[in-house]
Amino acid sequence: MTKKELEKTKKDLSYNRVSLSAKPQTEAINDYAQGYKAFLDNAKTEREAVKYAVELLSSKGYKPFMFGDKLEKGGKYYLNNRQKSICAFRIGQNVDGVKLVGAHIDSPRLDIKQNPLYEQQDMAYLKTHYYGGIRKYQWATIPLALHGVIVKKDGQVVDVKIGDDLDDPVLCITDLLPHLSREQNQKPLATAFTGEGLNILIGSQSICEEEKDGVKLNILKLLNEKYGITETDFLSAELCAVPAQNARDLGLDRSMISAYGHDDRVCSYPALTAFIDTEDSEETCLCLLADKEETGSDGVTGSQCSILYDLLDEICENFGVNKNRVRMNSTCLSADVTAGYDPLYADAFEKANATYINGGVALCKFTGSGGKGGTSDAAAELVGKVRMLLDKNEIVWQLGELGKVDQGGGGTIAKYVANRNIDTIDIGVPVLSMHSPLEVISKKDLYETYRAFKCFYLSK
Repeated sequence: MTKKELEKTKKDLSYNRVSLSAKPQTEAINDYAQGYKAFLDNAKTEREAVKYAVELLSSKGYKPFMFGDKLEKGGKYYLNNRQKSICAFRIGQNVDGVKLVGAHIDSPRLDIKQNPLYEQQDMAYLKTHYYGGIRKYQWATIPLALHGVIVKKDGQVVDVKIGDDLDDPVLCITDLLPHLSREQNQKPLATAFTGEGLNILIGSQSICEEEKDGVKLNILKLLNEKYGITETDFLSAELCAVPAQNARDLGLDRSMISAYGHDDRVCSYPALTAFIDTEDSEETCLCLLADKEETGSDGVTGSQCSILYDLLDEICENFGVNKNRVRMNSTCLSADVTAGYDPLYADAFEKANATYINGGVALCKFTGSGGKGGTSDAAAELVGKVRMLLDKNEIVWQLGELGKVDQGGGGTIAKYVANRNIDTIDIGVPVLSMHSPLEVISKKDLYETYRAFKCFYLSK
């Protein structure tokens, strides 16, 4: 065999990863990244993400839908589920199956407890309960913002957003100085910080010298002046602390984006924009942006709720098609991030089956942990179908798993959709420092994911 023949054989028979690293950063890639950064800055919570989606969908002619409304072919609708999840859908000429991309819009954070405010040694604090999987030490000594809603005793809903504007004050969790941390340094990383110790410093100015809890009372006075609330109103509030930072280009070459909440807004934004940008599809298409994935997808706004499947049944009833056949004929891309290979922590990954920054959109056949526990494990036929679709449209893609088999694991909404007899596979963007207050993604991977979702919505 000649050298030329050998090279051809290797090229034809071997699996060779494609890297986007040397591909030019086109104007389209950079423009799309700018739009995504704006989304990140305006959607740090699931409520804010739904508000953003509603405004965008409404500007494109989508109408609010409620169960019982009549549906028409060619109709463009969205179902707003309690301001915390949303399903946008379009009725195509073909209603015998649907194209569904499902992502989640909640991210790990610190939720404020229902009775949170207290004072100690002339400093006021808010007690927190962490939401989703976090590494607690990462949340100390970073600037924090307060986002959410408070429902007052008269039923009025008050929006709260403090800490993101440059003129706003920020909050923080303090840490022990290194000079006095000998005992703390001996503790395992997982126990050096406790959930009950993640209390947020919120003030130190007393309302008057004689008042025992004067700092706490002064904070209540400030909140009452700004929002008209009392301490009792915390009982019916949803407030959370998120990093007080905006999305920024990362690297001297501006090839990456650093931000809070890439998981999973780096997939939900492409899912939504690709859905809007494929209105010429003849298929019935849905885009689900769900809540509660980081805590197991339970509850009325999580993907285990029946509302998505109630909606599918409603579509079937409107057009007289068999709902069971529609589910069997449907396909879902579970749009969620995967762990990008990090050479600084190489021992956690199995290189041959990892996903890489600048490797394109990442397919994950299964998630779960250990012996594939808690996964739907997409069938080979579905993997082949998606693979052919991406290749046909010249989408750069890769396939991998979360990390080494015994290292840990994780999950997505995939198994909950698959449990309803809908073919489902995970697909998304590789992320560095996942679940930290500052995650990292590649702009090119972001754009390839958008392109992948577009060709999926347009496919027959």
